[in-house]
Amino acid sequence: VANSGFLSLCAHGRVTGLAVEAGAASSHVTSVCGGQTLSTCSLGVAGEQLTGHLERLLLESPAGPAVLQALTRKVLTQLKERCCYVSLDYERELWHRGSHHPARFQTPDGHWITLGKERFCCPEPLFQPKLLQHSYPGLHQLAWQSLQAAPEQVRRHLLGNIVLSGGSSMFPGFPERMCLELNFLSQDTGVHVEVLANPGRSTAAWAGGSMAASLTSFQHMWMTKHEYQEHGAEYVHTKF
Repeated sequence: VANSGFLSLCAHGRVTGLAVEAGAASSHVTSVCGGQTLSTCSLGVAGEQLTGHLERLLLESPAGPAVLQALTRKVLTQLKERCCYVSLDYERELWHRGSHHPARFQTPDGHWITLGKERFCCPEPLFQPKLLQHSYPGLHQLAWQSLQAAPEQVRRHLLGNIVLSGGSSMFPGFPERMCLELNFLSQDTGVHVEVLANPGRSTAAWAGGSMAASLTSFQHMWMTKHEYQEHGAEYVHTKF
């Protein structure tokens, strides 16, 4: 059992840093120093909620409701992944029709769906959870709070190692928006924030788990079959 934020950092070759995870089922911000987890903050908005949000947005649009109501969750997820993006200026795009471009998506049964503002409205709750009637802060604000809560001598190491991971971090514009928001929050500190967004970040935690499990130092951490048979499942609490 390992913290997914730590594993995401491992995938980037780091054991100290701030992991900003936006996955399918959950989103987290985890601060890690020397392999030890300092804190983890959760956000109740992730890919599954965004897919549901996209469905509601489409049903409110002028497109044919019958076509939209027939879409399965799997097709809606594909639609989200192929057509949606994070806006760098949400309010401007929302109120200026000419500032965004529509996208077309063909459903498996041959119908075409055209997305307009739904393209950038769908992932916006990651930064503005209030759009889904949630009161928690956005993912960028959680990241900033985690940085501020870390011991001062650790903070600069975290600042230089902010990594993004998870499937919902793959929206075009997500890394740029995260960087933009963090630099806005840090503008009074004189610190310039950069984020690391590797192309394979959607599976960073899995890659990091594979790397951690292959280390020599990890080998003494297994609970063996013999130990399981001798002591039973409860031995996991003794072992770890």
